[in-house]
Amino acid sequence: MALGKAGSVLVVFLWSVAVVLGQDGWSVTYTPQRICALRGSTVDLTCSYTYPSGTVTKTLWFTEWGTGVEPADIGQDTEYAGRLEYHGDKEKDCTLRITDLRESDSATYWFRCITDQEGGTYTGKLGVNLSVTGLQVKVTGGHQDKTLTCITTCTLTDNPTNIWYKNGQHLDESTYPQYKDSVSSNYEDSYSCAVKGHEDLHSPAVCVQGQRCSRVTYTKRRICVLKGSTVDMSCTYVGYYYITSSFWFRSDKSTPEDLTRDPGYTGRVEYTGTYEDPFALRITDLREEDSAEYRFTFKTHNIEWGHSFPGTTLSVTGLLVKVTPAAEGQKTLTCSTTCTLTDDPNLTYIWYKNGQRLDEPSCPTIL
Repeated sequence: MALGKAGSVLVVFLWSVAVVLGQDGWSVTYTPQRICALRGSTVDLTCSYTYPSGTVTKTLWFTEWGTGVEPADIGQDTEYAGRLEYHGDKEKDCTLRITDLRESDSATYWFRCITDQEGGTYTGKLGVNLSVTGLQVKVTGGHQDKTLTCITTCTLTDNPTNIWYKNGQHLDESTYPQYKDSVSSNYEDSYSCAVKGHEDLHSPAVCVQGQRCSRVTYTKRRICVLKGSTVDMSCTYVGYYYITSSFWFRSDKSTPEDLTRDPGYTGRVEYTGTYEDPFALRITDLREEDSAEYRFTFKTHNIEWGHSFPGTTLSVTGLLVKVTPAAEGQKTLTCSTTCTLTDDPNLTYIWYKNGQRLDEPSCPTIL
């Protein structure tokens, strides 16, 4: 399987049931059988297997299984490009990791093992059912008596702690999905929810009165770009009253500071865009120390958008050539990064030998 690398985020389970189906020494164990995970998070499809004899020649995961049709390896599916990492082996572990989950990833996943023996093909029959959900805030009640509920399309277990934000400010933590205390009836106020420890997967901010409350919506949660390049991070924002000031800042600063005034970004930062259009932060000549979370804030006559509301996380990476194996003989060269480059999983790679450009296929690995 040609699978890429990525970091881990949130994994949540509906229930943990090991499913073992086997005959004549064959078996595949899925633990659990059903998984519910948040959109944008990472999930591990934990799996183990046994086989009676021979050597494993191929392993694969697939999502479509028809009679008389050979299943298609999702490792070759462009929809999963840069988002799969096979943690298993050709002995007994068949765990698969999927990153940056999308609703379209919701499916039943099966594992298949093929050996060099006659009839040496086996599939774990029931598979793993994966459901991917986002967070949404549902507003119910009358004009003065509002109840907010953080909802998902499948049930997150382990009694997760919910985090609530009002106008971008951290407000409350609770193991209950509802928030009722002092819900504002002001037309300017907006609310959002998240799961503790995974705040970057928060719900969109919603108005509790009318449709024109103050809020910020980021275009992307995470961005990975090359050192020395230029990046645009953007958001849209709305203020119920006249906006008096706005700027981007790094979340790791003790006091929010306008990036255009930060000496570390002198000559490398500019703002583009207008109110209610995507308002972008552009950083040029990127450095690895620019890796950080960036947030946007604005002020009106009545409020200042809260500094605790999660923004966009930027990772800046260089290119590194990895040589395998280390022993004598044929070597495999892989052009690698510390994160999966954003927006372009099918990059064109250029290889050089002794400073001379090679006429090789435009893939990250060559022999």
